[in-house]
Amino acid sequence: MTSIRTIALGAVSVLALSAGSALADGEVNIYSYRQPELIQPLMDAFTKETGIKTNVLFLDKGLVERITAEGANSPADVILTVDIARLTEAKDGGVTQPLNDDDINNQIPAQYRDTDGNWFGLTTRGRVLYASKDRVSEDAITYEELADPKWKGRICMRDGQHSYNIGLFASMVAHHGAEYTEKWLAGLKQNLVKKPDGNDRAQAKAIHAGECDLGLANTYYLGLMKTNEKEPEEKDWAASVKVLFPNAADRGTHVNISGMALAKNAPNKDNAVKLMEFLASDEAQTIYAEQVFEYPVGPNAKVSEIVAGFGPLKADTLPLVDIAANRKTASELVDKVGLNDGATQ
Repeated sequence: MTSIRTIALGAVSVLALSAGSALADGEVNIYSYRQPELIQPLMDAFTKETGIKTNVLFLDKGLVERITAEGANSPADVILTVDIARLTEAKDGGVTQPLNDDDINNQIPAQYRDTDGNWFGLTTRGRVLYASKDRVSEDAITYEELADPKWKGRICMRDGQHSYNIGLFASMVAHHGAEYTEKWLAGLKQNLVKKPDGNDRAQAKAIHAGECDLGLANTYYLGLMKTNEKEPEEKDWAASVKVLFPNAADRGTHVNISGMALAKNAPNKDNAVKLMEFLASDEAQTIYAEQVFEYPVGPNAKVSEIVAGFGPLKADTLPLVDIAANRKTASELVDKVGLNDGATQ
């Protein structure tokens, strides 16, 4: 069985996630890829409102494998995760079940939920450009422009095969086709100042250090850096960049999601549905968005003050299922053009 790290929240012990106790009244079991401290305020609010206890199992990886191995006796009720890839992985792995719930469907736009009801988006994050405040005068940009030679030696990014980048590249395939995207990736490659490396925060660090002028990154990392009291140097990195929302003047910026799904064999299904309805509410999405510096998908949920300071996000309306369908092609194109090798002389 896949090795995992577990964290039990509140007064709940890890043993509460055994199949036997999962059947107790007034509980719901959550398997989460999301860090426990980020979802704890949501769990506290749900328990306060309903009296239902939440048992959270945090997994670094192997969620689908874990639930598959547990089989029909799995205690998992609700799956929480980030990234469309992991949501579709859960569906394709056969560990979710469809849910047709009017309260949830009315809250979550169709582009952010599975057509069969196997997963639902809760918050979005834009795949944006961090730009040097000192060296980039532009306040508008498109993804297509990243292949323009004017940016040669000025762009940095993390591994081209990382799921965040593959999502963006898959959206380019969906919009423009594979042939165009291959040429675009080749142009982007030639504009890289170095081989892709690090994480999204590292791109802000590189801009602060003067190594590059533009960095592909998710919006929420900027909020995390701005509020990082444990590593205050990250505040300096964040202060050196501004956010450019690509394609804001036309189709909109590519977004990815955090989301939820109803586990296939949920032993506490009624409570699971109550939790999912709560998570889809404007109240919960406002709490969630404040915690993770993301954009809620609910019609009346509010963004945090820090996120509002990034500027308005006009999201690409392309359904995420269409993007997910092109991820394999995008991954193959990354290898085909040798994106991770960096620019050639």
